[in-house]
Amino acid sequence: MHKCSSTKNHSFKAKPCYNTMASSPLTGKLEFDIRIDATPEQFYHMWAHKPHHVHHTSSDKVQGCDLHDGEFGTPGVIICWRYVHDGKAKIAKQEVEKIDHENKSITFKMLEGDLMEEYKTFVISIQALPPKEGDKGCVAHWTLEYEMLHEGIGHPETLRQFFIELTEDMGAHLIKEE
Repeated sequence: MHKCSSTKNHSFKAKPCYNTMASSPLTGKLEFDIRIDATPEQFYHMWAHKPHHVHHTSSDKVQGCDLHDGEFGTPGVIICWRYVHDGKAKIAKQEVEKIDHENKSITFKMLEGDLMEEYKTFVISIQALPPKEGDKGCVAHWTLEYEMLHEGIGHPETLRQFFIELTEDMGAHLIKEE
């Protein structure tokens, strides 16, 4: 394991949409949506400006997020996540590659960590979309783009479920804060 230096039941509906689009057998793209009752602003603000608070929303999945370089809410910031996936403690060191405040989206590029043992590249994008007319809350749109190190590596299906549950937990937490 690399070191980073200096299903709960909710009333929310998770509607994953699986699409794998590969330009080669080793690349993939997984997209899915989760509707939550938190507003797009609440959900986006947590990821862009307060990722170090995500562990308060789902402590069984995320134990912490440390700032390594830069300032939360700005591109180029380097952060290190401590999380539990598939029953194992893991880490992920990421750079916030893009932040789009207007479209409420953020893109994380993996630099180091456990995922890099199986993937050459791994990029996670999250966008908080407004609900359909007449609905409340938002739709969290996740995109995982990756390149596997070799053909024996699987697509990140268990990460999809991890992010669905994390999003549901975060949505429940955010509406309690209102």
